[in-house]
Amino acid sequence: MSNSAKDTLETKTVSNFIRHIIDKDIANHKNKGQVVTRFPPEPNGYLHIGHAKSICLNFGLAQDYNGVCNLRFDDTNPEKEDEEYIESIKKDVTWLGFEWQDEAKFASNYFTQLHDYAIELIKAGKAYVCSLSPDEARTYRGSLTEAGKNSPYRDQSIEENLDLFARMKQGEFDEGSKVLRAKIDMASPNINMRDPIIYRIRKIEHHQTGNEWCIYPMYDYTHCLSDAIEGITHSLCTLEFEDHRPLYDWVLDQLETPSHPQQIEFARLNINYTVTSKRKLKLLVDDEHVLGWDDPRMPTISGLRRRGYTPASLRDFSERIGVTKVDGVVDMSTLEFCIREELDRSAPRAMCVLNPLKVTINSWSEDEIQELSAPCHPKDESMGRRTLKMTRTLYIDRSDFEEVPPPKYKRLTVGKEVRLRNSYVIKCEQMIKDDQGEVIELICSHDANTLGKKPEGRKVQGVIHWVSEQQSVAAQVRLYERLFSVENPDSSAKNHEDEDSHFLDFLNPDSFNTMQNARAEISLAEAQSGDAFQFEREGYFTVDQDSSTKQLVFNRTVSLRDSWAKTNKK
Repeated sequence: MSNSAKDTLETKTVSNFIRHIIDKDIANHKNKGQVVTRFPPEPNGYLHIGHAKSICLNFGLAQDYNGVCNLRFDDTNPEKEDEEYIESIKKDVTWLGFEWQDEAKFASNYFTQLHDYAIELIKAGKAYVCSLSPDEARTYRGSLTEAGKNSPYRDQSIEENLDLFARMKQGEFDEGSKVLRAKIDMASPNINMRDPIIYRIRKIEHHQTGNEWCIYPMYDYTHCLSDAIEGITHSLCTLEFEDHRPLYDWVLDQLETPSHPQQIEFARLNINYTVTSKRKLKLLVDDEHVLGWDDPRMPTISGLRRRGYTPASLRDFSERIGVTKVDGVVDMSTLEFCIREELDRSAPRAMCVLNPLKVTINSWSEDEIQELSAPCHPKDESMGRRTLKMTRTLYIDRSDFEEVPPPKYKRLTVGKEVRLRNSYVIKCEQMIKDDQGEVIELICSHDANTLGKKPEGRKVQGVIHWVSEQQSVAAQVRLYERLFSVENPDSSAKNHEDEDSHFLDFLNPDSFNTMQNARAEISLAEAQSGDAFQFEREGYFTVDQDSSTKQLVFNRTVSLRDSWAKTNKK
């Protein structure tokens, strides 16, 4: 099974407050009944699971209302942006199964228009060039409980502001020496309205415009105008932008723009046992706490894809958690449930022994190879059947044998019987140990009259998986757990003197383990990167991109059951 954007896109119409707004707008013929949304990522990192929710919301609404959705890169900070991130974002959106309207757009496409709008604000006496130092500006801004003070440059003439802004554009001034600010209200209880910066100097090459500009617009100024230029009808943002909405509307109210979009805020996705700050995710990558942006432990879309999550499972997850105006934390088990439910239906079954223990069937001929048939899926006959090969020497998992078994033990021990999955009943006659006392081989016999039927006169309860020593393939199996050992690493790091990096103290040391010597059944020999399987009794696994003809590499996507909650939530 390949995890691709070709998964069927199911149209769902789960009601939420945003749909209610859109339904009302359509009923009132607002925006001529059109729905135009946008997904506006900053190209300064890889997208994560929170972005997946926003992608599904913006593109999904446009799809359901026969509208359009633009992909627009908010590329106003070239210092932190990169073409690598742009390409990864395009790949993620496409992989999730969505298409954007026309070509991908960039805020930098509108730099000339944004500059012209800034000139209009200056001419209207609504913007001025401020020469306060950054430290001085912070002092003048005030606090949440104390009003700000007017900048001494606030009452410069329009002519002086136009001249200074032109000289800023020409590169005459150093970074940080001057900014263009909107003239609103320094006494506003909303700190975002206290003469916010709308342009600053950055003498750095831009990935789209080169060295054409050395002044760059700020996000709050750029976003609303880009929305208006593109004719966006419903500009969906997360709740942290609710206090920015008055500024969004103020900028549009001062200018003659093609449209005045409506900003609507919804609760962002917070999921436990991880972080979704791109700055913190980048720190994990840069400091090599993980193996890259696509490390399967990462909450990035590329990491989830590599781990084996599918577009359909992420879309299902986005639908299940819903759209609200109240912040909350979603349990990781909800995400795991979505992929587990999908793979239970769609993933073919196979056997893989993660920690092999050699078994010799002394009642089996040396050179005999018997082909056995097993269903690829016990509930879906359309998947067909696969061939297993039984030989004298096998591997079972080391955890399926106990020298001194606990009570009610239903696997293999000396003198007892178990059934090999889709094969015979075997009995352990003897165990062989090495010089350190570790069991290295089991000598067993088989009951030739038990293939496909129960043994006569006795009951065998245990069933274990196995592979042939000769008729199997080498595999490396990578096992993943939660990246962090606490539910909220951000909260646990708060009030610490080094809060920005203290969250790293809660990294789970057992989040990644590798089984180097696993053996997979012969039917997997041709498995390709992205193919997913249920390893019977072990979990759901996906072939990693590191696989080769010499050794298969599997990532555990998710366990068969939510064992983490049982083990860690006490």
